[in-house]
Amino acid sequence: MFRQLLQGISRRLPSQCAVCHAWPAQPMCEACVAAFAQPAHRCRTCALIVPDGVGQCGACITQPPPLDACLAAVSYAYPWSTLIADFKFHQQPEWAASFVRVLRATPWVEPALERADLVIPMPLSRQRLQERGYNQALLLARALEPAKLVSGLLLRVQDTPPQRTLPRSERLRNVRNAYALEPERAQQIRDRAVLLVDDVMTSGASLHAAAQVLRRAGAAHISALVFARTE
Repeated sequence: MFRQLLQGISRRLPSQCAVCHAWPAQPMCEACVAAFAQPAHRCRTCALIVPDGVGQCGACITQPPPLDACLAAVSYAYPWSTLIADFKFHQQPEWAASFVRVLRATPWVEPALERADLVIPMPLSRQRLQERGYNQALLLARALEPAKLVSGLLLRVQDTPPQRTLPRSERLRNVRNAYALEPERAQQIRDRAVLLVDDVMTSGASLHAAAQVLRRAGAAHISALVFARTE
């Protein structure tokens, strides 16, 4: 209880920017957000950076992904990689608000939120949730669009090794049967526009596996929104 009280007090006090250490500032100051969150032209279905004027990368053209659209706010690089690690692994859930501020300023994010009927966070397995104490994707989705948030519908039914430790071919196999819908609520997906939310996209294997589950349940449109995309 005392630790929670201290955390509550510290969030109300002025603080230093986590990147440039300017004082006082938000967790990340406006100057650093402007410097490190410049919009980039990205493939519309996998969010990889592509040249201006290009709509889709070659991989998405030759092998279309199960996502109709994919948006990312930043590349997974300094300083975001460090801040995301703090958010996920070092008990700093308050970073969700700062990340959402950047997400909402990203081109095409507001239209994607408006189009969505359901905003669904990528789920964690029960074991991973117990270890971490919270689902970072749920925190982002809740801060983004609480009125459309639907949690507990998409389930992580297999606890698999972290995707970041595996090569791409193994990532695809790793999550092949990792997701399912809550059987009594699966009908909520039919003919709906769904927006999946996650913190980081690497190969896309997890988002693609989840999208395939949603597609089989009859989703009319499936898009993904991630804070950071690896390049």
